Amino acid sequence: MSTGTPGPSQSPVQEAPTPNATQDVVQAADTDRLVLEYLKVRGYKAAEEALSELMDDDTSESNKASGSTTVSADELISKVAVFASKPSRPGENVFKSTPSVLEGLMGMNNPTTIHDLIASLGAIGAEDILVSDPTDKHGGYRELETWVEGSLDMYQPELRPVLFPIFCHFYLDLIQAGYKDAGRSFYNHFSPQLMTSHRPTLHHLSTLTLPAHVQNDDLAQRFKSEKYVVKMSRSGLSLLIGWLTEGSSGEGTGAGIGFSGETGKRGRSATLGVVNNHLRFDVTTANSTAVTPNSWEESTGLLSSLIPQNKSATTTLVDPRAFNASAGQLKLGPAPLSEDFQTAIKEQAMMDRELSTSYDFNYNIQPTVPGTIAPTTTELLPHPPTFKTLDVRREVERVRDERKRIRLEPSTLTAVGVNSPAAATYRASALPSVCIYTLHDVPEGAPCVEFSPDVSMMAAGFAESYIRLWSLKGEKLRGMRSDFQPSSVKDAASLRKLKEKAGTTTRKLIGHSGPVYSLSFDPLNGSAASPRHLLSSSADGTARLWSLDTMTNLVAYRGHQNPVWDVKWSPMGVYFATASRDRTARLWSTDRTTALRIYAGHLSDVDCLDFHPNSLYLASGSSDWTARLWDVQRGACVRVFIGHQGGISTLAVSPDGRYLASAGEDLAINVWDLGSGKRIKKMTGHKASIYSLSFSAESSLLVSGSADWTMKCWDVKGTGGAPNKQQNGAAVNGFSSTDTNKDEVDSSETTDLLASFPTKRTPIIKVEFTPRNLCLAAGPYLSPDQR
Repeated sequence: MSTGTPGPSQSPVQEAPTPNATQDVVQAADTDRLVLEYLKVRGYKAAEEALSELMDDDTSESNKASGSTTVSADELISKVAVFASKPSRPGENVFKSTPSVLEGLMGMNNPTTIHDLIASLGAIGAEDILVSDPTDKHGGYRELETWVEGSLDMYQPELRPVLFPIFCHFYLDLIQAGYKDAGRSFYNHFSPQLMTSHRPTLHHLSTLTLPAHVQNDDLAQRFKSEKYVVKMSRSGLSLLIGWLTEGSSGEGTGAGIGFSGETGKRGRSATLGVVNNHLRFDVTTANSTAVTPNSWEESTGLLSSLIPQNKSATTTLVDPRAFNASAGQLKLGPAPLSEDFQTAIKEQAMMDRELSTSYDFNYNIQPTVPGTIAPTTTELLPHPPTFKTLDVRREVERVRDERKRIRLEPSTLTAVGVNSPAAATYRASALPSVCIYTLHDVPEGAPCVEFSPDVSMMAAGFAESYIRLWSLKGEKLRGMRSDFQPSSVKDAASLRKLKEKAGTTTRKLIGHSGPVYSLSFDPLNGSAASPRHLLSSSADGTARLWSLDTMTNLVAYRGHQNPVWDVKWSPMGVYFATASRDRTARLWSTDRTTALRIYAGHLSDVDCLDFHPNSLYLASGSSDWTARLWDVQRGACVRVFIGHQGGISTLAVSPDGRYLASAGEDLAINVWDLGSGKRIKKMTGHKASIYSLSFSAESSLLVSGSADWTMKCWDVKGTGGAPNKQQNGAAVNGFSSTDTNKDEVDSSETTDLLASFPTKRTPIIKVEFTPRNLCLAAGPYLSPDQR
């Protein structure tokens, strides 16, 4: 209890001295100077200025001996603090909220400037104002950081995550207490060491500069109300607690001078306060050396509100691993095909003489992945019961693509040296051929680009609210004439005659009233024929269905009340999903204008979507730093993926249905196992936000497009990890880096980075593998004069 805190036996509220009381004034001036000096030394700048102003206003009265009063330091502190302990709880402040403090101050005839000072500090007790010192947190965090960096290498990966939540709480406490300059100094001094992993959060915190900002900010209030989970081993936690308590557990104090002096003790007290009140340790029994460095970041953060709660459960889940285990086993196998359908596909393929009788048809049409369970027909979304000619053509073409596909085996690169005679051969077999399309003269920007499944068309959505189509084969894009009679259409031949006679290789689609953020081509024809429909989503809150036969808008789907960030077709057609700023994803059917399902649970914008290949599950990524997997039919969340340190901007589910790749603002690509919900690996190397991801057909290679003007290739099944720095620009797997002038490999690049394809000034906003493993990419060129 501080000096000015009244004991349990004292009155709950202290009365201020009577203004008319007469005392000796010989030492009045000296006392004022002492108090001012005290406030200055303690760093109470606002209180010092307020007292100086009061002294200037009362100069004439203070010179009158008969009307002056002498106030001791303790009495002044008591008058300014105005706090008292509860009779039932002596250690707790009576004035714990701003209104009660102001009421108490006004009842004791305190100066108005003190009222204003307390009011600006928000919901903070008067005792907190008195004992808070901006130098405490600066010194406490400095010593903690020095100790962590001076610890043994085996403990550093698990101790470093403790720094971030303590930094955030110290900064928020300083800002909320009105120490803007001290908070800015604290941020500038210590944030650079945390920028690599927590850039988005730190940037957000830097915008909070006033107590009102902290009170009204959702993230700041989550830090205040929720406990930050930190994963740690028993030995690591023992070291931390032992050091914070000055080695009382038998451990040494580590590097640094430790907490010394009065300031050091207050710094230790502030650090212990955060650890005790705002951190929850997830203690693992595994040895520190048995856990990979990236694994310490898993299940770390403000988790309590991110984990879906089972309504039938009696306890609240606080561990995402426990939730994923409780959700049951997933059916990640391929969607079943009826026997009649398979027979029809085989007959058509044999008629085309593309397949021999010895060809293992069932294996290639219905690939089986070890450890996965295939869903039944009744578990899938309802579809038309009979198949059509285009369905057979699509599946036959899929078999043809399977046979003619370029096999990419990135794992072969790990055993080949850069000077090996076979290096070029292995490199060609491991890396894809890349074709990048560049959009020029796009001053307002192109938020999205999409390629058709048969690679015959490319579509781009623009900030000017329109969509443009291009024919990649040089064919003219012709729509239907508007001056025909429906009765004249009798067969397909007569329908073709109604096409426009003139045409160009590009068309513009106009209908949205806001920037177009996402596009998706109809997958029904697959790679066998050009798509017939296109979906788009926009800032105007709608998703629109476009006919590529008539080049007109058919339907506007309304339901979201905010911008729609993403739209995706189901792999089997008919159904599609949207993601919006209203924190929901929704399932739609093309024949209805209202949503069939609403997937709610994210705490912020749902930014991206991707369907599982069997259409049974839908993955969503959000600005709340999590990805979720939803059961499309039931609308329930069955997996939650926590590990990113920023919003998730793109997702990709592997063709074999086993993996989910996610990336976003934290510049990291995480690969998750859908079955268990665990993170398999973390891949880093990009220098700016990642916009797009795509798996190769074998699910062994991943490509990413980024705002850093590069496209990168990653080995999905490689071990990954920190790089082995080599000289002369040699890459970690034995192949030259794209920048031959670099002296060594970038320390942020993990060893599973196979290659980087740079552009001059083109951010890659879309990457996609074709069914035959050709890699396509696109982005808008940024001229040097564009900001």
